[in-house]
Amino acid sequence: MEQNELYPIFLKVHNLNVLIVGGGNVGLEKLSFLLKSSPNAKVEVVAKHFHLEIKVLAENHPSLKLTQSRFKKKMLKKRHMVIACTDDLKVNKRVYDLSRKRHLICNIADTPDLCDYYLGGIVTKGNVKIAISTNGKSPTTAKRLREFFEEVIPDDINKMVENLNEYRKTLKGNFEDKVKKMNEITASLKNKE
Repeated sequence: MEQNELYPIFLKVHNLNVLIVGGGNVGLEKLSFLLKSSPNAKVEVVAKHFHLEIKVLAENHPSLKLTQSRFKKKMLKKRHMVIACTDDLKVNKRVYDLSRKRHLICNIADTPDLCDYYLGGIVTKGNVKIAISTNGKSPTTAKRLREFFEEVIPDDINKMVENLNEYRKTLKGNFEDKVKKMNEITASLKNKE
């Protein structure tokens, strides 16, 4: 069986500098996905034309900047991650090649071979966030799994997380002692039917 070798991380994109090249339907999809999960993400979208809904998002997100222009390599300066989703494959490939030279992680929409990362399905309930990956093979499966987890994870999970955080702050002893106590108190979660 093929193994998913992707390493999941949770990025603080409000502290990073993200560039999206492309302002059409796919750009809207990538941007919406990013802002839904991280409403204060620092993002610049570069495109010759912008989908109307991207303009609406810009009005509602002060950390989002729209630049009406064709892509220029100097736009990669001081970036942390890049997404390219123009309808011109040559432009997308150029963005990828220039990003790689600068050691920037890059995602070229609908081109798995030109992706250092994928944007997976995400379930959020307060402080609890679950990311779902199908190794870039089936976004539809990720979507269905997201819907499943949204249903089965109780809405009060966030209260439990906050209570456990308060309890953890009261614990004495070294790291191992604290881990042991937290494991004991949360063991019942595994056995819930």
